Formats: sequence, C-alpha cells, structure tokens
Amino acid sequence: MEIPYKIYLEESEMPKAWYNLRADMKNKPAPLLNPGTGKPMTLEELSQVFCRELALQELDCETPYIPIPQEIQDFYKMYRPSPLVRAYCLEKKLGTPAHIYYKFEGNNTSGSHKLNSAIAQAYYAKQQGLKGVTTETGAGQWGTALSMACSYFGLDCKVFMVKISYEQKPFRREVMRTYGASVTPSPSNTTQVGRKILAEFPDTNGSLGCAISEAVEAAVSNEGYRYVLGSVLSQVLLHQSVIGLETKTAMDKYGIKPDIIIGCAGGGSNLGGLIAPFAGQKLRGESDVRLIAVEPASCPSLTRGKYAYDFCDTGCVCPLAKMYTLGSSFIPSPNHAGGLRYHGMSSIVSQLYDDGLIEARSAEQTAVFEAAEYFARVEGILPAPESSHAIRVAIDEAIKCRETGEEKTIVFGLTGTGYFDLYAYQSFNDGKMTDYIPTDEDIAKSLSKLPQIK
Repeated sequence: MEIPYKIYLEESEMPKAWYNLRADMKNKPAPLLNPGTGKPMTLEELSQVFCRELALQELDCETPYIPIPQEIQDFYKMYRPSPLVRAYCLEKKLGTPAHIYYKFEGNNTSGSHKLNSAIAQAYYAKQQGLKGVTTETGAGQWGTALSMACSYFGLDCKVFMVKISYEQKPFRREVMRTYGASVTPSPSNTTQVGRKILAEFPDTNGSLGCAISEAVEAAVSNEGYRYVLGSVLSQVLLHQSVIGLETKTAMDKYGIKPDIIIGCAGGGSNLGGLIAPFAGQKLRGESDVRLIAVEPASCPSLTRGKYAYDFCDTGCVCPLAKMYTLGSSFIPSPNHAGGLRYHGMSSIVSQLYDDGLIEARSAEQTAVFEAAEYFARVEGILPAPESSHAIRVAIDEAIKCRETGEEKTIVFGLTGTGYFDLYAYQSFNDGKMTDYIPTDEDIAKSLSKLPQIK
C-alpha cells in the first residue's frame, strides 16, 4: 500500500473517548496529597480548586476510556484530526534509511496541542456554571489556548504569565488579550503569594511554579472561579490522549509499526498524550516500542531530578505530587528560551520512567535550535522551541540508523509552530544564545527544601 505524504483521518475516525493510561498501569501513579494532613486528596478537597468533573477525572485510575462530550467533539472538528506527516525531505537530506513521521499539532490559532485540553476544561467550567477560570502560562501556548476556549464558552479568563516570557513574547500575550483574557506578569503584586516571592527574590524572572501559586490564590479568592492547568495533571494527559489515539489509528490504517516514539517533555502533556496508547500496548506486553522523553538541559527534572513528593508550585499552596522534581523553588535561568520550564514532571510520566518503560534525555538549547533551523529549512515548518527538543533526538536517532543501516520507523510530536518565538530565533541567529546547565549545587539547593513526607 502506498503511504501518502500526509496521512489524514476521516472525521468519523476521530476518537470518541479519551484513553486513560492509568487503567493499564500495574504501578499506579502515587496520589496527590493534602499538604496540611499528608493524606490523599479527596474529591471534595480537589473540587475546591478544580471543576468537580475534572477532579473526578484526576482521581480515576481505573476507567480505561472516558467518553468525550459531543460539544467538545464538535469543537475538535474545527482543527482535528491533525495530520501525521512523513518527513520525506528530512529523510533524504539526512541520507538515512529510517522512516520519520511527525504528528503536527500546530494547525490551530493557539499554535499548539494545548487546545485539546483547554476546550475540555473550559467546557466543564461552563457546565458547572462558573464565571471564569484562572491559570498560569510559561511560553504562552497554554494561556493562548485557554483564552480561545474561554472565549468560545463566554467565560472570564485570568492568566498569570511567567515574567520573562511576558517580556520576551509580547505577541503571544496580545493574542490572549484579543480573545478577552487578562494577562499579568508573574510574580506580581496582585496576590499575597506574588508579593511574598518578590520580597524574597526581587529580581526574579519568574517560573511556572510562581505563576501557579498566584493563579491558585486568584481562583480560591474569587467566587465562581476555579483553577485550570495546562500540563502535569493526569486529567490533562487524559485529554491529550487524542494525539496518540489519532497517531495510532493513522499508522494502523497503513500497517506502520513504530520503533521509536519521541516527545518533548516539560510537564508531560504532549509526551503523555502522544505515547499513551503505545505505552498501553507496552504495558500489556503487545509492543516493545521505545518511548523517549526529551527535556531541556537547563530544566532537567527527569534526568537529574529526584523522585519524591513535592509541591506543585513555588508558593507551596498546591497539593503534593510524587514526581521527578528539581524542587519547587527551582527557577530556570533567564536565558532559557522556550517553554518546558516546569520544575517537575507528570506523576504518570514519572511512574513510567521509574518503572523503566520510557527513556529520558536532555538537550542543550543551542543544539535544539540547530535542529529547529535545520528542520525549518528542509521541511518548511518553523517549529516551536519545545517541539524542537523532540526534533533534535529524532535527527540523532535517524543518523544512528544511517550509521548502522537499520530501517527504523521514528515518530515524534511536532507540538506547535514557532512564529511567536522569533525573539529566541533572533538570539540564536545573532550568535547570542548560550547554553546554561544548572550545577549539582544549584539542584541540591532546591531539592534540600523538599517537604518531608512520612
């Protein structure tokens, strides 16, 4: 069967249910803990922060498939199914026998995969009768996606944007405002936790941990609001499973068997969504596919972090999650150009990694941007810096195939476009971009503040 350049699914082939990978995991992710009592968070406790239906999804480790409400399916149809693309030009340029595919998630105004969960979370907020939601955003993709989703459902949207990104990505900020969101650089003077962080670190450029703390405080301080998160949480990885489900359906349609699947990893949403059905096969003994997480060397939670319970935010007001973490006080260097700046990793991804079911690598940002520019010149798409971590390792694996003569099938997630990341591209093209790798002392300092869990 001849395989087309782009594999498009029919509308009827779109997933009708999200796949809950936890149902197939023998070792379930550790539960979220109440920081006050040290006991697992209850539905009632989570529902004070999250929408009730999302809290139910967060706690559900047993239901393998959760139906996607029709209104969310209808929204998905505006930009899904997304194409699975054969990178023929990249293969030819590399002179590799490997077959390279990428799942492209940048064909919507938010420019990334984040809209898959944003519309679901906004839907449940609307169903609950809420006025609005609060959130944080790093590079801005999540904030953009959520502002679009809230606009669609007529909800107010308050976004706390990491300060360095707020300054470096003004156009991403303006897209959020165009869709009606209010955008505040974090840490700010608008919340108690923001003022506390500024008092301790007056020159800070911010972090996702800081922005999360502010967003949670804003949610619980305003009646009719709940907090929503764009990565890390199990509910988010659940929604993002549409990426992997579509990828698997497209590959099955043409009899393609992946040997390696690669995803960038910050909090785990893209990676977890892309690998979900394939990891399920691996857990059930149906596949030996290699699953590779790629993270920035400047924020290496999997490759250099500790597997332990930690706060999900810098202000230490959120539940405790067991994850690979650099410590909630860890703040990436201001020269860190892209997203993927969260201090910890999804509990699901962390458990899979700890069980040896996935691999992890870190990449320095100059090497990442070299791969991004190479890909743009060869395949014609300007990739997001986040996606380019996966591109870097996909190219490396393809070169290995060239050296060994192995004809492997490599799949990676192209999470979004880089058209709002031109400040970073400019830095790279001007030769001003540098690599920063935190020292062991830097990491040890933040890890020394991990909460003591008995």
